[in-house]
Amino acid sequence: MSQKRLVIAIDGPAASGKSTTAKLVAERLGFVHVDTGAMYRAITLKVLQKKIGPQDTERIARLVESTQIALRRESGTMRVFLDGKDVTDEIRSIEVTRAVSAVSSLRAVRQAMVREQRRMGEAVSVVAEGRDIGTVVFPSADLKFFVIAGIEARAKRRQGDLLHQGVETNLTEIERAIEERDALDSSREESPLRKAADAIELDTSDMTIEAQVDFVVEHVRRMQKKHEAS
Repeated sequence: MSQKRLVIAIDGPAASGKSTTAKLVAERLGFVHVDTGAMYRAITLKVLQKKIGPQDTERIARLVESTQIALRRESGTMRVFLDGKDVTDEIRSIEVTRAVSAVSSLRAVRQAMVREQRRMGEAVSVVAEGRDIGTVVFPSADLKFFVIAGIEARAKRRQGDLLHQGVETNLTEIERAIEERDALDSSREESPLRKAADAIELDTSDMTIEAQVDFVVEHVRRMQKKHEAS
Protein backbone atom coordinates (compact mmCIF):
# COMPACT_ATOMS: atom_id res chain seq x y z
CA MET A 1 0.00 0.00 0.00
CA SER A 2 1.44 3.38 -1.01
CA GLN A 3 1.94 5.95 1.70
CA LYS A 4 -0.57 8.78 1.81
CA ARG A 5 0.68 12.09 0.46
CA LEU A 6 0.74 14.62 3.29
CA VAL A 7 0.67 18.40 3.44
CA ILE A 8 2.11 19.99 6.58
CA ALA A 9 1.38 23.72 6.90
CA ILE A 10 3.57 25.95 9.06
CA ASP A 11 2.54 29.60 9.36
CA GLY A 12 3.77 32.48 11.48
CA PRO A 13 5.14 36.01 11.48
CA ALA A 14 8.60 37.10 10.32
CA ALA A 15 11.61 35.60 12.14
CA SER A 16 9.45 33.36 14.34
CA GLY A 17 11.56 30.35 13.40
CA LYS A 18 9.11 28.75 10.96
CA SER A 19 11.47 28.68 7.97
CA THR A 20 14.32 26.86 9.70
CA THR A 21 11.88 24.53 11.44
CA ALA A 22 10.06 23.73 8.18
CA LYS A 23 13.31 23.07 6.33
CA LEU A 24 14.62 20.68 8.98
CA VAL A 25 11.26 18.94 9.43
CA ALA A 26 11.13 18.32 5.67
CA GLU A 27 14.64 16.89 5.74
CA ARG A 28 13.81 14.62 8.70
CA LEU A 29 10.64 13.31 7.09
CA GLY A 30 11.93 13.16 3.53
CA PHE A 31 9.29 15.65 2.37
CA VAL A 32 9.72 18.59 -0.02
CA HIS A 33 10.19 21.99 1.67
CA VAL A 34 8.11 24.76 0.08
CA ASP A 35 9.46 28.11 1.30
CA THR A 36 6.70 30.48 0.18
CA GLY A 37 8.33 33.45 1.91
CA ALA A 38 11.40 33.01 -0.28
CA MET A 39 9.15 33.03 -3.35
CA TYR A 40 7.55 36.33 -2.34
CA ARG A 41 10.96 37.79 -1.53
CA ALA A 42 12.22 36.79 -4.97
CA ILE A 43 9.43 38.59 -6.80
CA THR A 44 9.92 41.59 -4.49
CA LEU A 45 13.61 41.67 -5.40
CA LYS A 46 12.69 41.81 -9.08
CA VAL A 47 10.18 44.61 -8.46
CA LEU A 48 12.93 46.60 -6.71
CA GLN A 49 15.43 45.86 -9.48
CA LYS A 50 12.94 47.14 -12.06
CA LYS A 51 12.27 50.20 -9.86
CA ILE A 52 8.52 49.62 -9.90
CA GLY A 53 6.47 51.14 -7.08
CA PRO A 54 4.08 48.83 -5.20
CA GLN A 55 1.19 51.06 -6.28
CA ASP A 56 1.83 50.21 -9.96
CA THR A 57 -0.22 47.02 -9.79
CA GLU A 58 -0.59 46.60 -13.57
CA ARG A 59 3.16 46.57 -14.21
CA ILE A 60 3.74 44.21 -11.30
CA ALA A 61 1.02 41.86 -12.57
CA ARG A 62 2.73 41.72 -15.97
CA LEU A 63 6.09 41.24 -14.30
CA VAL A 64 4.86 38.27 -12.27
CA GLU A 65 3.51 36.50 -15.34
CA SER A 66 6.92 36.73 -17.06
CA THR A 67 8.93 35.68 -14.00
CA GLN A 68 10.27 32.23 -13.15
CA ILE A 69 10.97 31.33 -9.52
CA ALA A 70 12.46 27.97 -8.61
CA LEU A 71 13.40 26.31 -5.32
CA ARG A 72 16.20 23.77 -5.67
CA ARG A 73 18.20 21.74 -3.18
CA GLU A 74 21.91 21.97 -3.92
CA SER A 75 24.68 20.55 -1.72
CA GLY A 76 22.19 19.96 1.06
CA THR A 77 20.74 23.48 1.14
CA MET A 78 17.76 25.06 -0.57
CA ARG A 79 18.63 27.70 -3.12
CA VAL A 80 16.26 30.27 -4.61
CA PHE A 81 16.49 31.07 -8.31
CA LEU A 82 14.96 34.12 -9.98
CA ASP A 83 14.83 33.79 -13.76
CA GLY A 84 17.66 31.28 -13.56
CA LYS A 85 19.90 33.32 -11.24
CA ASP A 86 20.70 32.27 -7.67
CA VAL A 87 19.34 35.04 -5.41
CA THR A 88 19.31 33.11 -2.11
CA ASP A 89 21.34 35.75 -0.26
CA GLU A 90 20.00 38.82 -2.07
CA ILE A 91 16.39 38.18 -1.05
CA ARG A 92 17.34 38.46 2.64
CA SER A 93 18.52 42.08 2.38
CA ILE A 94 16.95 44.76 4.56
CA GLU A 95 15.62 46.48 1.40
CA VAL A 96 13.68 43.39 0.37
CA THR A 97 12.50 42.87 3.95
CA ARG A 98 11.04 46.37 4.03
CA ALA A 99 9.26 46.02 0.68
CA VAL A 100 8.09 42.39 0.66
CA SER A 101 4.89 42.91 2.63
CA ALA A 102 3.59 45.58 0.26
CA VAL A 103 4.44 43.56 -2.84
CA SER A 104 3.19 40.24 -1.47
CA SER A 105 -0.14 41.79 -0.49
CA LEU A 106 -1.05 42.46 -4.14
CA ARG A 107 -3.76 40.18 -5.51
CA ALA A 108 -1.94 39.39 -8.78
CA VAL A 109 1.21 38.42 -6.91
CA ARG A 110 -0.55 36.20 -4.40
CA GLN A 111 -2.72 34.48 -6.99
CA ALA A 112 0.31 33.60 -9.11
CA MET A 113 2.34 32.37 -6.15
CA VAL A 114 -0.55 30.36 -4.67
CA ARG A 115 -1.05 28.58 -8.01
CA GLU A 116 2.62 27.61 -8.03
CA GLN A 117 2.61 26.55 -4.38
CA ARG A 118 -0.42 24.31 -4.88
CA ARG A 119 1.21 22.77 -7.93
CA MET A 120 4.22 21.88 -5.78
CA GLY A 121 1.97 20.13 -3.26
CA GLU A 122 -0.04 18.10 -5.77
CA ALA A 123 2.29 15.17 -6.35
CA VAL A 124 4.47 14.76 -3.27
CA SER A 125 4.38 15.18 0.50
CA VAL A 126 5.38 18.74 1.45
CA VAL A 127 6.15 20.94 4.41
CA ALA A 128 4.94 24.35 3.27
CA GLU A 129 5.58 27.48 5.30
CA GLY A 130 4.52 31.08 5.06
CA ARG A 131 1.75 33.31 6.35
CA ASP A 132 -1.37 31.94 4.67
CA ILE A 133 -0.58 28.26 4.11
CA GLY A 134 -3.14 26.84 6.50
CA THR A 135 -5.81 29.43 5.73
CA VAL A 136 -5.54 30.01 1.96
CA VAL A 137 -2.99 27.85 0.13
CA PHE A 138 -3.73 24.49 1.79
CA PRO A 139 -6.84 24.98 3.94
CA SER A 140 -7.27 21.19 4.06
CA ALA A 141 -3.67 20.49 5.11
CA ASP A 142 -3.23 17.31 7.13
CA LEU A 143 -1.51 19.20 9.97
CA LYS A 144 -1.24 22.91 10.66
CA PHE A 145 1.15 24.75 12.95
CA PHE A 146 1.26 28.44 13.86
CA VAL A 147 4.72 29.48 15.04
CA ILE A 148 5.16 32.55 17.25
CA ALA A 149 7.99 34.14 19.26
CA GLY A 150 8.68 37.32 21.24
CA ILE A 151 9.81 40.40 19.31
CA GLU A 152 13.28 40.45 20.94
CA ALA A 153 13.96 36.81 20.09
CA ARG A 154 12.80 37.37 16.52
CA ALA A 155 14.95 40.48 16.07
CA LYS A 156 18.05 38.68 17.36
CA ARG A 157 17.45 35.84 14.91
CA ARG A 158 17.12 38.24 11.98
CA GLN A 159 20.23 40.11 13.12
CA GLY A 160 22.11 36.81 13.20
CA ASP A 161 20.99 35.99 9.66
CA LEU A 162 22.22 39.36 8.42
CA LEU A 163 25.53 39.05 10.27
CA HIS A 164 26.02 35.69 8.59
CA GLN A 165 25.81 37.59 5.29
CA GLY A 166 28.33 40.15 6.54
CA VAL A 167 25.72 42.86 7.16
CA GLU A 168 25.83 44.68 10.52
CA THR A 169 22.51 46.14 11.65
CA ASN A 170 21.02 47.84 14.69
CA LEU A 171 18.78 45.60 16.81
CA THR A 172 16.30 48.41 17.45
CA GLU A 173 16.00 49.04 13.72
CA ILE A 174 15.33 45.37 13.10
CA GLU A 175 12.67 45.26 15.83
CA ARG A 176 10.96 48.27 14.24
CA ALA A 177 11.05 46.66 10.80
CA ILE A 178 9.56 43.42 12.16
CA GLU A 179 6.78 45.26 13.98
CA GLU A 180 5.94 47.17 10.81
CA ARG A 181 5.91 43.92 8.86
CA ASP A 182 3.59 42.30 11.41
CA ALA A 183 1.15 45.19 11.16
CA LEU A 184 1.12 45.11 7.37
CA ASP A 185 0.83 41.33 7.16
CA SER A 186 -2.04 41.17 9.65
CA SER A 187 -4.05 44.05 8.21
CA ARG A 188 -3.71 43.47 4.46
CA GLU A 189 -6.89 42.74 2.52
CA GLU A 190 -5.48 39.85 0.49
CA SER A 191 -4.66 36.73 2.54
CA PRO A 192 -3.83 38.37 5.90
CA LEU A 193 -1.62 36.66 8.46
CA ARG A 194 -3.82 34.83 10.93
CA LYS A 195 -3.87 31.57 12.81
CA ALA A 196 -6.07 28.86 11.31
CA ALA A 197 -8.73 27.65 13.74
CA ASP A 198 -7.30 24.11 13.66
CA ALA A 199 -3.61 25.08 13.87
CA ILE A 200 -1.36 23.96 16.70
CA GLU A 201 0.41 26.96 18.26
CA LEU A 202 4.15 26.66 18.85
CA ASP A 203 5.97 29.39 20.81
CA THR A 204 9.67 29.19 19.90
CA SER A 205 10.90 32.11 22.04
CA ASP A 206 12.89 29.89 24.39
CA MET A 207 13.13 26.73 22.32
CA THR A 208 16.11 25.30 20.52
CA ILE A 209 15.78 24.48 16.84
CA GLU A 210 16.08 20.79 17.70
CA ALA A 211 13.14 21.04 20.13
CA GLN A 212 11.02 22.87 17.55
CA VAL A 213 11.71 20.22 14.92
CA ASP A 214 11.04 17.38 17.36
CA PHE A 215 7.70 18.95 18.32
CA VAL A 216 6.45 19.03 14.72
CA VAL A 217 7.91 15.67 13.69
CA GLU A 218 6.35 13.92 16.68
CA HIS A 219 2.90 15.22 15.69
CA VAL A 220 3.43 14.06 12.10
CA ARG A 221 4.64 10.62 13.19
CA ARG A 222 1.59 10.15 15.42
CA MET A 223 -0.70 11.07 12.53
CA GLN A 224 1.11 8.69 10.18
CA LYS A 225 0.64 5.84 12.65
CA LYS A 226 -3.07 6.59 12.85
CA HIS A 227 -3.31 6.47 9.05
CA GLU A 228 -1.45 3.17 8.96
CA ALA A 229 -3.73 1.69 11.61
CA SER A 230 -6.94 2.78 9.89
